[in-house]
Amino acid sequence: MRIFSTFTGIGGFEVGIQNAITKLLEAKGDFAAIQDQPDNTGDVQQARGLSATFIGYSEIDKYATSVYEKHFKGVKNYGDITKINEKELPDFDCLVGGFPCQAFSIAGKRRGFQDTRGTLFFDLARILREKQPRLFVFENVKGLLSHDQGRTFTTIIATLDELGYDCQWQVLNSKDFGVPQNRERVIIVGHLRGTPRPEVFPIGENSQQDIVLPTLTTRYAPAQANGGYIGEKQKKVARAVITPDRLEKRQNGRRMKEDGEPSLTVNTQDRHGVYDGMKLRRLTPLECERLQAFPDNWTKYDAMGVVVSDTQRYKMCGNAVTTNVIQAVFERILS
Repeated sequence: MRIFSTFTGIGGFEVGIQNAITKLLEAKGDFAAIQDQPDNTGDVQQARGLSATFIGYSEIDKYATSVYEKHFKGVKNYGDITKINEKELPDFDCLVGGFPCQAFSIAGKRRGFQDTRGTLFFDLARILREKQPRLFVFENVKGLLSHDQGRTFTTIIATLDELGYDCQWQVLNSKDFGVPQNRERVIIVGHLRGTPRPEVFPIGENSQQDIVLPTLTTRYAPAQANGGYIGEKQKKVARAVITPDRLEKRQNGRRMKEDGEPSLTVNTQDRHGVYDGMKLRRLTPLECERLQAFPDNWTKYDAMGVVVSDTQRYKMCGNAVTTNVIQAVFERILS
């Protein structure tokens, strides 16, 4: 399978797809193929009909691009999707991407296609119309389904139908896929009419977490709340705002969690902290990577080996997809 990635970020789709193939190979007992799998390239080893090659991607953030290039050497970046000439793209079998969700999120202005970010969906449609890959997988916020009383999503599905694709979709929550993060995203899978159409959904199980807190963000405060340490009075205040329905705590505006509890969802507009019994501290970039199911220190170095700032690491994690969710989807597709 040849894959073209859009709105790529740090390669969450790629990691999920690679992990799906590795798991399927393990299930088949094809350990030799797994051991032969090359590292840090755009290819995933072919074996028993399972293969994936990342033939190109589209990303404009220079920090995310550099991190991506560290892990996926030799994959061409086609840059700004609005400037891509779809006729010049190589052929591919699958188009993936989490197109910008700010226009559709219930946390945003919810102007949909009136927002210029919302119109980026039509760049995906333009590429689909020209290249006609047999498959696509898109990701977006849950609010996409309800925006403008459902008319936005209806327009999207109608556009895809006109392009010849049968679509299926489901809202998946990261907390149901092995990470303690309450991150609800709609996954849309489309198959070109006339090609095999595996039933991907429904997938996922109820979360086994006792407590799962809201979403991580891309913006973090530069210092610990209250200088780091809090007294008994502040502890009581912090705990008092925990409610069963919201599963949320706040201390001076910073969302937080107790030691041992699952963490928050990664998004773009909030701040989070961890209460370890003595002090409040922000989550580390490593913790954010783990909440998105990336390998440890995935965002720590750029392609030149230079250490990436925490600010950019938080942003990249917040904008990423949860790789475990993508893995589960592609396990269904590839099997």
